[in-house]
Amino acid sequence: MSSKTNRQILFVKRPEGLPDDRTFQMTEAPVPVPEQGEVLVRTVYLSVDPYMRGRMNDTKSYVPPFPLNEVIVGGVVGQVEDSKHPDFHPGDLVTGMMGWQDYSVVKGEELRRVDPSRVPPSTALGVLGMPGLTAYFGLLDIGTPKKGETVVVSGAAGAVGTVVGQIAKLKGCRVVGIAGSEEKVRFLKSELGFDAVINYKNQDVKQALKEACPDGVDIYFDNVGGEISDHVIARINDFARIVICGQIALYNLEKPDLAPRIEPLLLMKRVKMQGFIVSDYQNRYQEGLTHLSEWVAEGKIKYRENIVEGLENTPEAFLGLFRGENLGKQLVKVSEIQT
Repeated sequence: MSSKTNRQILFVKRPEGLPDDRTFQMTEAPVPVPEQGEVLVRTVYLSVDPYMRGRMNDTKSYVPPFPLNEVIVGGVVGQVEDSKHPDFHPGDLVTGMMGWQDYSVVKGEELRRVDPSRVPPSTALGVLGMPGLTAYFGLLDIGTPKKGETVVVSGAAGAVGTVVGQIAKLKGCRVVGIAGSEEKVRFLKSELGFDAVINYKNQDVKQALKEACPDGVDIYFDNVGGEISDHVIARINDFARIVICGQIALYNLEKPDLAPRIEPLLLMKRVKMQGFIVSDYQNRYQEGLTHLSEWVAEGKIKYRENIVEGLENTPEAFLGLFRGENLGKQLVKVSEIQT
């Protein structure tokens, strides 16, 4: 390994508003060497996710902020190059939290083996990874959908939203998605079977919701926050459930957003509104992965990936999330799987 270099993307400046080129810096370092109990992993795919924007702020949250001048960490699917752990061997495909870099050294207990025999390995970062589990537990555990109910999903064409909508359909619900392009509208309706989809960029969301949800909203799976959520919450039914998963519309604001005070509405309609983090369900991950894997294998859940090539393009792929460029899971392909 000594003849190779390890390209790395460092987090060097905390952004004000939307991150830009000054936020990141690409550098090179020696390829690390694993010690006892560790594994050297070559990055094949890495994940970029909206939650990473929150970690760029120096504020207290459910995870520590990214430290300055260090490699950014996120979900990775990679191939074992060298192992000092008995459970992993060169050539194995694995997934875990690793760096935006070519090579990472990880403790063996922090890795999960990826089986490429039934579905592509990249799905371990999407429909069969953190986004899929987020959809599964958020909808089923907090949303508790019942047959015949109306479910509205914002950010419906993203990695989480696409799975939420399809699980809701499997549970017999009427599903209304909110997305930001005609391509996404077509995909959600024709390929995923959503009952109605609203394009927030060229439709009056308030009026479109009246037409798409004539009987109100029983479950709102909120991935975006902001004005869109204000309109959906205004149409909630008695005993509705609001699942707060993400607030991507607010992540890059430099000043707090002013919004309607919804507490009287929640009280009057006896609504449950709950935020959650998927790591809350760590002890049930296998349950979620088992069901999701079955649904994917049976064709009951479909998925889409948007893959950007090249480690050097990772920051741009990340910023594309906030421009709504991705349809499905946003990934970066860093290298090829060696057979």
